[in-house]
Amino acid sequence: MIVLDQVSYQVGRLPILKNICATIEKGGITALVGPNGAGKSTLLSLMARLTPLKAGRISFDGINLSKTPNSEIAKKLAIMRQDNSITSRITVRELLMFGRFPYHKGNPGQEDHEIVEQTLKQFNLAELASRFVADLSGGQRQRALVAMVFCQSTDYLLLDEPLNNLDMFHARHLMGLLRQIADEYKRTIIIVLHDINYASAYADSIMGMKQGELVLHGKPNDVITPQNLQRLFGVDAKIVPVQNHKLVMHYV
Repeated sequence: MIVLDQVSYQVGRLPILKNICATIEKGGITALVGPNGAGKSTLLSLMARLTPLKAGRISFDGINLSKTPNSEIAKKLAIMRQDNSITSRITVRELLMFGRFPYHKGNPGQEDHEIVEQTLKQFNLAELASRFVADLSGGQRQRALVAMVFCQSTDYLLLDEPLNNLDMFHARHLMGLLRQIADEYKRTIIIVLHDINYASAYADSIMGMKQGELVLHGKPNDVITPQNLQRLFGVDAKIVPVQNHKLVMHYV
């Protein structure tokens, strides 16, 4: 379980996050949605300890994030940032092995190799295993980065806009795979999404953010209403039920 207790953040005098309080139950997928500049990526960065927490408290399963050594945090949570850029000549297989570093410390064993090879298959990356990451397309690189995070074998996966650069087929495949990971491996996935329909179709809960505040938090079918769409995005859009999910027709 993740507990966010009065989490605030500002740059100079500019407030970015304002007194965020929430409890995220262990297991399943929680989607962070909201307009640009809402503070979603900042909150994820604070949860991953990429940005120092100066106000409030964040805990994972009762462990205070600010007081736990990096070596322990690396076995508890894994993060995929939005601005990942890889220019070194590293192959996809080597990238995934890098995700195992908190365990092998530079000396991979049989278990590490087995996890990497299985993950290559799961993410449809086996044919790209020997390719250099820098030579991949944007979508291929995105899948490889998510696979690296999965290889870290943590209870919590924090993903910042992993659908960037993915076409319709690969975006749906990745969300389906994340759903499978959450269900079969009992992982807790926190994911920043721009498309609320992916959140509706695959997430267990949605956290809606606007102007640095948490304004919505609940199950997709509970929070996706015309009033909440207007409150969160300033959009009037038709909501259509599809296979027990509410999809927002905001395209027209």
